[in-house]
Amino acid sequence: MVELKMKVLQTLRYQRLAIEKGYANQTLSVNLSDSSISIKPVSPQMKEVFVGGKGFDLWLLWNAVKGNTRWNDPENALCIAGGPLGGTPIYPGSGKSIVTSLSPTTGSVMDSNVGGYFGPYLKFSGFDALEVQGKTAAPTVILIDGLKQEIRILESTGLPAEAQEISEVLTHHFGEGKPRDISVVSTGPAAKHTLLGCLNFSWYDAKRAQARMKQAGRGGLGTVFAD
Repeated sequence: MVELKMKVLQTLRYQRLAIEKGYANQTLSVNLSDSSISIKPVSPQMKEVFVGGKGFDLWLLWNAVKGNTRWNDPENALCIAGGPLGGTPIYPGSGKSIVTSLSPTTGSVMDSNVGGYFGPYLKFSGFDALEVQGKTAAPTVILIDGLKQEIRILESTGLPAEAQEISEVLTHHFGEGKPRDISVVSTGPAAKHTLLGCLNFSWYDAKRAQARMKQAGRGGLGTVFAD
């Protein structure tokens, strides 16, 4: 196996705000074309009109694309968000998040919900939503570290091709002995060769001592991610 190596392309330190009535009150934007990272405030209007995960995704996507944007254009955004009840232990389904993008199967807007830890972890790290735009030729990892309050874009070599193996490798690489603290979003080979690729969201199963995965399976959103 090739040794896993990470080269830091960009780092941004940020302040994690206190959660207020279910909202972190900021969103994270990453553009892979120029390795730029920005943090955008959540306005009162966003919370009043768009409420939560699906609404936030649609708002971010609307502002990212144009009328003639296609699914494989660099400006097409892949957006992931949870609602104000996300990460609330007493509420069923609070681990879910919504993924939204322009779909390669329909050419229009598609959303898919998915379980796992990523949605709550994103909020606990200080963000109501994540949007990713742009393209990169090399395998790339976006690391959101809510404990260090740091975002990093990393160019990687030695990552395996299969999603399950990617989740295992990155869980242990970044977990530093605490694998339950990590959730990985990834795709596998199918997403690179079909228009129906799904997105895999990992969560660490302590009883089985391995990373397991949930899927956002509608509309080929994994294909957008791979592209």
